[in-house]
Amino acid sequence: MKFYLISDNVDTLMGMRLSGIDGTVIHTEDEVRNTLKETMERDDVAVVLMTAKLVALCPELVMNYKLNSRQPLIVEIPDRHGNGRTGDNITKYVRDAIGIKLE
Repeated sequence: MKFYLISDNVDTLMGMRLSGIDGTVIHTEDEVRNTLKETMERDDVAVVLMTAKLVALCPELVMNYKLNSRQPLIVEIPDRHGNGRTGDNITKYVRDAIGIKLE
């Protein structure tokens, strides 16, 4: 089982390749949908790393996979510029998943 990166940035891909993680660089919503679908169907991938910019292109699809797929795990990562968000993403996931707001 291995990691796979779906990135919008060549620099992020090159950095991950230095640590042995393969991946692809894409830019459009259609590319995100197709690449994520293909990656989720692979038996050899345990963790999918996605840059925050790509997750923002189709957040409903990504959340659906996160909540309804056992494997692979999708992990949102910042690109080299950061993700530009503040706040606690884990709290948001709990709220979205079970409808409880954590303080």
